[in-house]
Amino acid sequence: MRRTIIGRQAFTGRGALSNPPGRFDQQQLSPVDDGWYQEEVPDSVATTLEPDRAREVISTNDSPDIPFEQSVNPYRGCETACVYCYARPSHAYMGLSPGLDFETRLFYKADAGRVLEGQLARGGYVCKSITLGANTDPYQPVERRMKVTRSILEVLARTRHPVAIITKHALVLRDLDLLTDMARDGLVSVAVSVTTLDAELKRVMEPRAASPQARLRTLAALSAAGIPTAVMVAPVIPALTDHELESILEAAAEAGTRWAGYVLLRLPYEIKDLFREWLAEHYPDRAAHVMSLIREMRGGRDNDPRFGTRMRGVGPYAGLLSNRFRLACRRLNLNSGGREPLKTGLFRPPTPAGSQLHLSL
Repeated sequence: MRRTIIGRQAFTGRGALSNPPGRFDQQQLSPVDDGWYQEEVPDSVATTLEPDRAREVISTNDSPDIPFEQSVNPYRGCETACVYCYARPSHAYMGLSPGLDFETRLFYKADAGRVLEGQLARGGYVCKSITLGANTDPYQPVERRMKVTRSILEVLARTRHPVAIITKHALVLRDLDLLTDMARDGLVSVAVSVTTLDAELKRVMEPRAASPQARLRTLAALSAAGIPTAVMVAPVIPALTDHELESILEAAAEAGTRWAGYVLLRLPYEIKDLFREWLAEHYPDRAAHVMSLIREMRGGRDNDPRFGTRMRGVGPYAGLLSNRFRLACRRLNLNSGGREPLKTGLFRPPTPAGSQLHLSL
């Protein structure tokens, strides 16, 4: 695919400042000023949306650090535009940039509901909870009109299949009818990520995510509707958002949530350069300090991919974060009770289209 090369610049509603080549690109292009002509750089970059004709939509995972085995991603790329997003490198597999391409060149899973129904109908399928939001936000802005996530939830609700949702958007409340129905049978949970309570920091770090206050209101509405909720303080960024850990947990507890988790900032592959670029632009006074603390918790590197440490970090600073989280949760009565796993025993496999029903006499 042909990619437009864009130099470093802040764009309205976008997180990344540039569009660097992905790690699989054989050729790399750079803009050069020849002194004759320069194209005018726009103030914004438009979103494009293309269908992704997937034969299957369920992805499997065996990572010991991730508490689910199955997930469905309704979209590739994410318009939410979080600059730190660990999923950005996945766009390189499509010959696109993990930078601006990831948040502007999106792909939606066409017929996702139909494809999912076909997979659930297979004879050897074993029902295990499916997670929505593992790689891109299922309620990102384009979902409002595309309704791919809605189509997936309709299939899961009809077949009584358990689902766990992770999002940063209040749009999840649109599907309250399906979620409340599933919650009555122990088939759904929703985790809302809250990275910061600072609206200005959110604006430049997560440009198209819901405001912090909207996310807390979403937690309150979901909890009031009887839907099990959790807050994810993710990612925790040292010297930028880590001081808000207790405040975020307190606000979420007040909103009615009973479970919480946190993840330390991860910078795999191309993200480390995108994040450094963003820090230099928006927080030059503390950029060096932020990266120094990250390396301290990552064994002297920008990123530590090892299982067991990649989500929490190592060293004294990481230990301090862990203790702060544990003590705050104890004080706020978070994570205190046993959390029931989502039920799998109610699953009713769909009947494949065109198949003959079997009657028991």
